[in-house]
Amino acid sequence: MSFSCTETFEKQMRMPWSEVVVIESVGLATENKEEDSFVLPAPRNNKPLAEPVVVISPKFLAPYPVDLTIVKKMLKFSDGNFVVQDVNGEVIFKVEGKLFTVHNRRIVQDAVGNPIVSLKRKRVSAHGRWMAYKGDSSDPNDLLFTCKASHVIQFETEVDVFLPSNTEETNCDFKLTSANSGFTIYAGDSIIAQMQEKQTAQSVFLGKTTSTVTVFPKVDFAFIVALLVTLHETNSSYVMSTTIEAVSSIAISSLDV
Repeated sequence: MSFSCTETFEKQMRMPWSEVVVIESVGLATENKEEDSFVLPAPRNNKPLAEPVVVISPKFLAPYPVDLTIVKKMLKFSDGNFVVQDVNGEVIFKVEGKLFTVHNRRIVQDAVGNPIVSLKRKRVSAHGRWMAYKGDSSDPNDLLFTCKASHVIQFETEVDVFLPSNTEETNCDFKLTSANSGFTIYAGDSIIAQMQEKQTAQSVFLGKTTSTVTVFPKVDFAFIVALLVTLHETNSSYVMSTTIEAVSSIAISSLDV
């Protein structure tokens, strides 16, 4: 049985005022209950860091996420083919050293040229091991970390990072894995940084790539930059060959037009 609005109103008018108030209050309570049932979106599936991650220096810690841009000039054989900038375009780090030299050594510097960390590749290593030292040192006592490919043969990039205290290297202290045209860096089960490559046909032709990096709060962002430099150096021969191949194909295509 249904009632018209007029019949409902007349029925309410015949009811005691206290009952009408109760009906209205119940209706408001129902509406408020529906509003309170809103569920917030799920948080990022990431375990919070129990302690700050300091590998190079605590002065490179920030209480907020740090967004950096890494510009790489892949076809530049002279010094300084890496530049790291903040969100305002200010240079934070730059990298000195030449590709494919006998010493295979790179130095990450601050904006005014002070050495922050020296990166040296082990000459004989099936896993492509790199060692990182304080400043421009190569003294074993100044070792900060080492990193190497997780497997001798791998189809997706995976790098294990070890601190000097981890002499047995049974389990890595940090791990870098490739995912969705980028890389994710872990400390145990916690994500501490993520990088995304931004590559266009024009950037390939010019031999330059740009990567955006987000370093999570309380994580040594100089360490993250140094680790990504070793990643680039490990893959440099592959990057160079694919870049030259891409530039050649573009040039041939333009001749066919």
